[in-house]
Amino acid sequence: MRVRIFELRLIAAALTVLWATAAVLVLVGYRPGGPIDLLVGLAAGLAVPIPLLALRWPPAARGPHAFAAIVWLGLGSTLLLVPSIGGVVNQLVARGPQTLVPSLEFAYPWILALLATALFAGLGIARQVLGETALRRDRLAAGAVIALVVSTVVGSAFTAAALADDAALRGRAVTSSRFGPTGMNGEPPRCDAPLAAGPDAFVTLGASAVVDTHPLGSVALTGVRDGGDFRWNAQVATQRVLGLFGAARKGGAAWTLEPRRQWQPAGLASADGLDLDAQLVRAALGVTQRVAAENRGVETIEGARSRHCRIAIDGPTFAAAFPAVDYFAGDGADLHRWRGELDYWVFLDGQLGRAAGSLNGPASSLDVAGVQSTLSVTLDALDRDTPITVVAPS
Repeated sequence: MRVRIFELRLIAAALTVLWATAAVLVLVGYRPGGPIDLLVGLAAGLAVPIPLLALRWPPAARGPHAFAAIVWLGLGSTLLLVPSIGGVVNQLVARGPQTLVPSLEFAYPWILALLATALFAGLGIARQVLGETALRRDRLAAGAVIALVVSTVVGSAFTAAALADDAALRGRAVTSSRFGPTGMNGEPPRCDAPLAAGPDAFVTLGASAVVDTHPLGSVALTGVRDGGDFRWNAQVATQRVLGLFGAARKGGAAWTLEPRRQWQPAGLASADGLDLDAQLVRAALGVTQRVAAENRGVETIEGARSRHCRIAIDGPTFAAAFPAVDYFAGDGADLHRWRGELDYWVFLDGQLGRAAGSLNGPASSLDVAGVQSTLSVTLDALDRDTPITVVAPS
């Protein structure tokens, strides 16, 4: 019995660490600019005492089947929390602590994890209150009631704080935003609604790659696009290439820029697929590719209201959407076994304003030693309603 109690306390300790990590991330990194941002972070910490109770009073059971069920209950909560915390980390890394009105797709793993953790702790509390000699049916019923009450109170407190903060932000006057319209009372289009790139855009893109946690370099790109005309420069430092690269298209002419060389005229076909956010929409965000898009909720980014969506993506599509991948993988690299996710934000004007994607696959595809590789890309398309003129390289 002592061994079982020790194992259950290990699970409770792991749950405590995970819930505390989530609370610290929200408290420290989640700053949409609302008047009660701090209160939202404190409300996120209300879940931390729940697994602490399980650590104090583990939900021990004598029967092997009952014990196995309790262990799987705790492990299931852990398996729900780990990717959910990863999603929060990705959101913060994507350069935008934003206010969030949770959608069902975004909230359900947290709800299930909270219910499972509360039931895990509730069974231990019921055993402590009713005693070991009480009928198992009575302990289970009492634990379920405790779990329902605790999860309802904690979930309601956090949701109320987050919604109140979001409502306060909606009422705040914002005159302009580089991300898009600032009408806070509007509702952004659905994830599967028609989506377009803006007529013009100032685009920033950052890309990085790691192999087994070892960095392979980075790409920092800035550029402008006016319809089909564009021009961009990219500072590249990867395991394959180093230096300043660029591409431009103006009317019926195209140019390329390579390290230690000036801008050189190039065939018009060389500029195909290099028009930044417009290429991303064409290659990865077509109507059929967004049929099963996940609605992650409504967010406010620098005063502009948007809908956060997510789709699954494969390697060839990712490489076509983000040509900067070639700086890591090389032109024509075989990425068919790679899989990942692409997050995108649709603003009130129905246009793409932000995207963040990650892709995982074998290190051999990048011609480097290792096992697992990860490619990450973020893109912002700003000032889409501002006329922009592309200047041809001299």
